[in-house]
Amino acid sequence: MAKGGKNGATIVIKRIEEGGHGHHGGAWKVAYADFVTAMMAFFLLMWLLNATTEEQRRGLADYFAPTNVMGQGQTGTGQPFGGRTPNESAQMTQNAGAIRLQRGPLPVLEDVEVEEDVPTVARPVPMREGPEGEDEEANPRRTRQARADLPPGDSDPQEQARQARLEAQLQAEGQEAEARALSDAALRAEHERRERAEFEKAAEEIRAAIAMDPALAELAKQMLVEQVPEGLRIQLVDNEGLPMFALGGAAPSDRARQLLARITQVITRLPNRIAIAGHTDATPFRGGGDRSNWDLSAERANVTRRLLTEAGLPEARIRSVTGNAARDPLLPETPNAAANRRVSITLLRDDPPTTPRPPRTPAP
Repeated sequence: MAKGGKNGATIVIKRIEEGGHGHHGGAWKVAYADFVTAMMAFFLLMWLLNATTEEQRRGLADYFAPTNVMGQGQTGTGQPFGGRTPNESAQMTQNAGAIRLQRGPLPVLEDVEVEEDVPTVARPVPMREGPEGEDEEANPRRTRQARADLPPGDSDPQEQARQARLEAQLQAEGQEAEARALSDAALRAEHERRERAEFEKAAEEIRAAIAMDPALAELAKQMLVEQVPEGLRIQLVDNEGLPMFALGGAAPSDRARQLLARITQVITRLPNRIAIAGHTDATPFRGGGDRSNWDLSAERANVTRRLLTEAGLPEARIRSVTGNAARDPLLPETPNAAANRRVSITLLRDDPPTTPRPPRTPAP
């Protein structure tokens, strides 16, 4: 209160002391260094995975974590011969302890008399009289006659052994023939399955290559790709106003050249042989002279062969180049249609493999 005053105001003095900023620690530097180290280790790991082969990586893994081939688990415990090998996913009892049975050539048994424990009474074999010292090798005729004189139901033991071996060999050959027939059928089925898959993949690649090219996209409807009994057939057909070859001639259009170049890029990767055939419609050839649709179709097929080889197809893969004129129309109901004027490129199916036959064992 002020002196001498009754209603004096209260004066409050407020002082604010501002302190300095605290010292920041270096923990963020440690975290950043750990992050950079981890990224460097990750980069080195990715580089090593890309620079090494599968065998090298498997060797490194086996070095740091050796596999116990005598245990059933990865920890090294288990019974013997129940674990897994380092390079196999199945158990050792399945891949190392299995017994394989493989048919081999029929052994040739020697004519050896086997002594039996049960005593037998030898029957006297009647022999014709002859000079002393005459044996089977010296007189085989007398030996055969002596065998013929055996009582009914008894025969020479050597002859019985030969007959048994012959029957066993014939039975073995019959089983081998049956197994060979089954094996050949399985090989043919697997070969056909793989060939169909390769043809389907090639057809998809050809369609995709044509669809992705703006200059050839509108020609996709003039290209027919299908699997036929002979193989994969690719046909380039004419359309009204868009011919593949000049009318009445064998000169290909620019779009036909580009289309054949695209097709060659795909079929070159397959090993199949190729047959090329040219076709025309039923309209008589107007060129005059001795030329006909036979000549025109053959010339177009030969031009197609030349364009394929120029695009990179090996000449040795071409099996045939034929001209069929109007004998095989695409639209038999309308023989004069433009679609009947076409060129077909067929990737022929390969002959299926067969099981090699082992050499026959001659009968004794």
